[in-house]
Amino acid sequence: MGTPPNDLIRQRNWAGKRGETRDEHMNVTSSGNPVTAVGTTSTAESAAVHAAKSIAICDTQPVTAEGVRNLLRGVPDLKFLTAPESLPHAAEVVRKQRPDALILDKGFGIQAVLDWLSEIQAEDGTPVSTGMVVWGVSITEAEALRFLQAGARGILRKSAGVQAVVACLRTVAAGRSWMEDCVFRDSSRSDRYPRSDLTAREQQVLELVEQGFKNKEIAGELGIRPGTVKIHLKHIFEKTGVRGRYGLALNGLRDRGLVSLPA
Repeated sequence: MGTPPNDLIRQRNWAGKRGETRDEHMNVTSSGNPVTAVGTTSTAESAAVHAAKSIAICDTQPVTAEGVRNLLRGVPDLKFLTAPESLPHAAEVVRKQRPDALILDKGFGIQAVLDWLSEIQAEDGTPVSTGMVVWGVSITEAEALRFLQAGARGILRKSAGVQAVVACLRTVAAGRSWMEDCVFRDSSRSDRYPRSDLTAREQQVLELVEQGFKNKEIAGELGIRPGTVKIHLKHIFEKTGVRGRYGLALNGLRDRGLVSLPA
């Protein structure tokens, strides 16, 4: 009868350095050298998993949430937490499980998402630590600005590539803001027209536009006529190459470093 497997392991473990104790259940190689058992996790791997940022997603389509779950399996510094199926459930997840980032589907309705962002930010009178990412099939500049003003830290389109999705989640989970570059219309043109080309009055108008002021409000703030505000805006559009007041506001956020863009 042959030597039992456990006895064989003991013999090989004792074949190494004399006086050194070995775990009798440790796997061994054909040469007799002990190796870590299959399925165990090294200290470095355990630390990496523990340090990974947690991600939750609240989407109108469960299959989309499952896609995000599968994507994150290949990203060691991000881990999938849960997928609440409604905004009320998402609020409960944020309050109890506190994910580092939560993806919200614009498909729930623009106003519903805006209201949710405002309410969750004001919960118990303290801001939540979870970074909110709003994504949708399409997102306009106006919508992006409203989401950011309501408290979102990330803006993303569902057509974004894997690298963009991962970059957005990493940035937002780390406490910073991120927006997909294609949300900016003519963003590449604005780089050719520095703000220094604007007059002092145009700078003032631009700053108020970035704060969400309307033309009449700008006029009242600066003591000028609404028609004069329109003229200043026309010159600002021409000098910056940006079209529309929402584009100005978004580019202002980018220029001040409040929104990160992919390289």
